[in-house]
Amino acid sequence: MSFVGKVVLITGASSGIGATTAVYFSQLGALLSLHGRNIQNLQKVVEQCKEPKPYIVTGEMTNEIDVKNILDFTIQKYGKLDVLINNAGILESGTIQNTSLEQYNRIFDVNVKSIYYLTMLAVPYLIKTKGNIVNVSSVAGTRAFPGVLSYCMSKSAIDQFTRCVALELADKQVRVNAVNPGVIITNLHRNSGMNEEKLKAFFDHSKTTHALGRPGSSDEVAKTIVFLASDDASFITGQTLAVDGGRSVMCPR
Repeated sequence: MSFVGKVVLITGASSGIGATTAVYFSQLGALLSLHGRNIQNLQKVVEQCKEPKPYIVTGEMTNEIDVKNILDFTIQKYGKLDVLINNAGILESGTIQNTSLEQYNRIFDVNVKSIYYLTMLAVPYLIKTKGNIVNVSSVAGTRAFPGVLSYCMSKSAIDQFTRCVALELADKQVRVNAVNPGVIITNLHRNSGMNEEKLKAFFDHSKTTHALGRPGSSDEVAKTIVFLASDDASFITGQTLAVDGGRSVMCPR
């Protein structure tokens, strides 16, 4: 696979899956525009990337002006867009008994609304390049889990968004796909409020909830994202691809 001369925009690229995906795209020659909230972390990612070094744009996904700037600054820098990776997202715990509208709005603003808006802005440029989109969803979009209600709903929305937009853009030769990771060892769960003890227990429990007997790594998801964005996946669109160690096909026994 080669992305030489291709412009790739990745949101949420300062850590986890987004950061690993950025490094992998860089190794394949991509011209990168990396978004994140923490410029120090973004700069650490840039240091891991090959020349030409990625362009950095910061901003809050909940701020419509910031979201527009992510796209506008990328186009000002490179003049085009070939691949959009909608990776930014947050996770919070909450059930129907203890959640709130504030939590619902917070999660949907980041995980759904911002992707809807950024994709809407990016589509005219992707049509010009016959580019493609890869959305980072979750196994929580395809399977039901208690205790993360708004998160599950948000990822299910992204799966349907992927399928609908794929159909809408197919005649323009713009492909749209998603990856649905299982439990991946990143800072996502730590940022959701888990302490170290709970994190260890959670990852240990993943050995029994994933058919392959372990949680996944960010590079395993990154390589799948890059494949879907590449010409090797030229006849794949509208798909939500599980990268979950078999978790989505398991059932209690």
